Amino acid sequence: MTMFISTISLFTLFSAIYGTAATNLHTFSSDSYNQPYRTAYHFQPPKNWINGPLRYGGLYHLFYQYNPKGAVWGNIVWAHSVSKDLVNWTPLDPAIFPSQPSDINGCWSGSATVLPGNKPAILYTGINPLNQQVQNMAKPKNLSDPFLREWVKSTKNPLMAPTSANEINSSSFRDPSTAWLGQDGHWRVLVGSKRRSRGMALLYRSKDFSDWVQAKHPLHSTLGSGMWECPDFFPVLKNGQLGVDTSVNDDYVRHVLKVSLDDKKHDYYMIGSYNGARDRFIPDKGFEEFVLRYDYGKYYASKTFFDDGEKRRVLLGWVNESSSVADDIKKGWSGIHTIPRAIWLHKSGKQLVQWPVEEIKKLREKPVNLSPQTLKGGKFLQINGVTATQADVEISFEVNKLIEAEVLDNWTDPKILCSQKGSSIKSELGPFGLLVFASEGLQEFTSVFFRIFKYQNKNLVLLCSDQSRSSLNKNNDLTTYGAFVDVEPLHEQLSLRTLTDHSVVESFGGEGRACITARVYPTLAINDKAQLYAFNNGTADVNITRLNAWSMKKAQIN
Repeated sequence: MTMFISTISLFTLFSAIYGTAATNLHTFSSDSYNQPYRTAYHFQPPKNWINGPLRYGGLYHLFYQYNPKGAVWGNIVWAHSVSKDLVNWTPLDPAIFPSQPSDINGCWSGSATVLPGNKPAILYTGINPLNQQVQNMAKPKNLSDPFLREWVKSTKNPLMAPTSANEINSSSFRDPSTAWLGQDGHWRVLVGSKRRSRGMALLYRSKDFSDWVQAKHPLHSTLGSGMWECPDFFPVLKNGQLGVDTSVNDDYVRHVLKVSLDDKKHDYYMIGSYNGARDRFIPDKGFEEFVLRYDYGKYYASKTFFDDGEKRRVLLGWVNESSSVADDIKKGWSGIHTIPRAIWLHKSGKQLVQWPVEEIKKLREKPVNLSPQTLKGGKFLQINGVTATQADVEISFEVNKLIEAEVLDNWTDPKILCSQKGSSIKSELGPFGLLVFASEGLQEFTSVFFRIFKYQNKNLVLLCSDQSRSSLNKNNDLTTYGAFVDVEPLHEQLSLRTLTDHSVVESFGGEGRACITARVYPTLAINDKAQLYAFNNGTADVNITRLNAWSMKKAQIN
């Protein structure tokens, strides 16, 4: 019989990934909170970079990787903030810090599982004196403390280590996943690794969550994918939006394997089934390779956790900066979290859907609701009455003349297609969408928009987030992002929800079927100088069937 337990996961953020930007953030000005690019309701620490969540005792716990001595390798601790609502956060003292040989060079990423008896246990990667990556465990000192302020490490650490016998590369062995309980009563956990170019999720088993034995075969691996970081493995309902505990494995669920591909710096996932007897993940047809991504913008090292209070699976991801290292040093901080997202399997079974958690709506104020109207080709509609730098905008479009869609002769990567056909390139059906962080005179703006193509006699919807004109500061990364949205515009409207937060543009197309997160740093469109527009730069008219916008209040962020 399957036991139901609460489980959570944490992010991995290695300095090898984030390089100089992470190791040089030792300048922190006293007026950082007044900077025009510092977020108002996306979580970020006062400086440095971050990790992931846990729900225990009615509180959400966010642990993030932090160096109190200056963000250099060797002093990494798990800083700790708590929240009642995933929106407002209060800081606590660090939860875990280097104190044993097995983590003396840093307490890096890991995951936690709530064991029977409502007892949390954290598995995390430590770096030992030989700079080897090993896996350790810590448990709360006082279970009656809902804040989980003190943690005690196992005297058996490390519990998992690279040896010549297990042929594990000591520099490619990290990020233990959320653990789950098999029908045989034994625990399973994944550790990211690789052998040459083959990425893999190594599998370990344990009877007592203390003594772990490596399985003969990984849960899954793929040739040529490179190092797998931050593996995440969880069930989703075949039908419905509710989440289920990580240990569930039955006929009414599918399983998701997500990995952060170190070579590509993106998060990819597969949908398939889990053979619990053989401990193998079997991808569905079409998922033999990593194709789908959680987010097609800046997004990495994500993890989910099962929120047993709200019966949902919640996803958080890490978003790095697009500014230069020199500008990061001036800011004194780097990296944020996306808005927590509920995540579930789309009714087609072919992809996941993501949507901001409901709690974020408590920050909405001063609603602006525009009546349905036609937006003619080449026209812009300014959305007044909204604080453009802190906004939540929902808009839906309807098109009537799909016969005029541009023909796409050859399949093209959506990111490349969006770069080639930005918001200034006209076609019949598109671009149409939103201009955010727009300056007066439109010298600066970020555009999030749709285009519709005909491809192999089918309608193909493209969602773009174009940063090419987001800033006059050309030292910024001005990359344009794109994704195809599995929407049939003949039968449903094209919906877009975009949240702006000073330097963040987080967009959800097709009711969460495609997500793109961008970081922008305008020089003109800051504070009260930023403007917001709906636009149609195509030649055919489109109908705006719904346009609701809100200013967003500032959340308590540490």
